[in-house]
Amino acid sequence: MQPAKLWLSRYAKFVVVFTLFLISVGGTVTTKKAGLAVPDWPTSFGYNMFTLPFHFWEGDALLEHSHRLVGSVMGMLVIGLLIWTACVERRSWVKQLTWVALVMVIVQGIMGGLRVTELSIAWAIVHGCTAQAFLCLLLLIAVALSPEWDRPLAASVSPARVANWRHWAWIVVGAVFLQLFLGAFMRHIDAGLAIPTFPLTPEGTFMPTVHNKHVDIHFAHRFWALVVTVLVGILTTKVLRSAWAERRFRRPALGLIVLLIVQIALGASIIWTQRASHPTTLHVVNGAVVLALSFLLGIRANRFSKAHNDQPFSASPTPLQA
Repeated sequence: MQPAKLWLSRYAKFVVVFTLFLISVGGTVTTKKAGLAVPDWPTSFGYNMFTLPFHFWEGDALLEHSHRLVGSVMGMLVIGLLIWTACVERRSWVKQLTWVALVMVIVQGIMGGLRVTELSIAWAIVHGCTAQAFLCLLLLIAVALSPEWDRPLAASVSPARVANWRHWAWIVVGAVFLQLFLGAFMRHIDAGLAIPTFPLTPEGTFMPTVHNKHVDIHFAHRFWALVVTVLVGILTTKVLRSAWAERRFRRPALGLIVLLIVQIALGASIIWTQRASHPTTLHVVNGAVVLALSFLLGIRANRFSKAHNDQPFSASPTPLQA
């Protein structure tokens, strides 16, 4: 691979990691209920966001203002990714994805601002879910720019085997995204402790005996976690049976198993610690990584399955040069 493309690949991976950092900052803001600590937008306490006097930088305002600044850096990183890709990448569909990423980061910033100016929980939920979709888009760009994109499968792994479980990868992606939506909904309507015990309800039953909006959304989040666990189990079993020799499948599949167990433990600890800050925020970030690993398996399965091994995202491919 040419040095310019190799460094672009590394930069794209850095942007993905930075997106996870941004999600962690946003998760902390929500956990601390600091989303409205700075009451105006796009200004901050009437000042330009980048010239806010330091005496405002304290408590919840520090958290919310830091979230805005990190979001601004994210926008600049995406602009850099777009320009760099336009200069060294020949595949038009990859360059088009960077434009989509730029539009998404702008829209994401506007939605975050509307959450403040409109005092809207709905905008907060959409803002959180769009962040997860944005992470997946950047991951797709990073994988496409990776030198591994055009490397053939291990000799013992056939595209036909990959095709056999490809649809399960996308089912898991959809299920995990729905779970993250339920979690965002639950967090923003303050229903995280609507059922204050785990794994059973205070009455000692699996299903709650009292029903209202908060209890029902909380239970839906718990129930769907079981569904996701079953689906991840099916997917990872199929992947590891058919593609153990291919590290591009083996590593994310093993990571998915481990992080799903961690996610369940974090969810339980949120209840047992009465929504302590650290496990609550880690639950958000770890959920994003679970989605990313699922999406990574879906991308690679699409790339190497028999039905799509020519080009999964474009009818006229231009391969990376090794």
